[in-house]
Amino acid sequence: MIVTRTQIRSLGWAAVLAVCLGLFVLLSLRVHAVKSEVLLAERQIVSLERQTKLLETEFETRASQRQLANWNSVEFGFEAPRADQYLEGERQLASLGEPLGPDAPRQIRVARADVSDAPGAEPQVREMVSPITGAPITLAAASSDEDASTVFASAFGDFLIEASPIRAANARTAASSGLVGDAARVRE
Repeated sequence: MIVTRTQIRSLGWAAVLAVCLGLFVLLSLRVHAVKSEVLLAERQIVSLERQTKLLETEFETRASQRQLANWNSVEFGFEAPRADQYLEGERQLASLGEPLGPDAPRQIRVARADVSDAPGAEPQVREMVSPITGAPITLAAASSDEDASTVFASAFGDFLIEASPIRAANARTAASSGLVGDAARVRE
């Protein structure tokens, strides 16, 4: 097998191309490595800047404590609480309260369960009432023979009407003029 000059020249160019391709891959890997080092250095710089800001704020705060102490004592009259200013418990706190005026709203009370003193006694079941109106509340799932989706749609519609006063006014106006009934008849 005799190798001609053109074949040697083509093999030479192929070798040069392979070497160039290998150098390109090595160079691109080196560029990516340097890029990742730069990103890491930038992250460290940002972290150090944050720490510097935190330390500067701490330094300024500690440096101004003397000035704050002067302002508290001279201008504002603030003092640290004394031991006799602490209360023993809820009763002592309640004794500091003032009686309610004649037009004052009722106090908010925390809900609690009534526990019967007699062992084996059944707890009393009370019906739920609205905190605003005092009217009894009936759960839709417990009291309805209707389809659950119908009950939900009705309740959700009522909620939307109550939530938007503009839409409620438009709905009432449309209902009073008979437009809602006409629209329902058209759909049927």
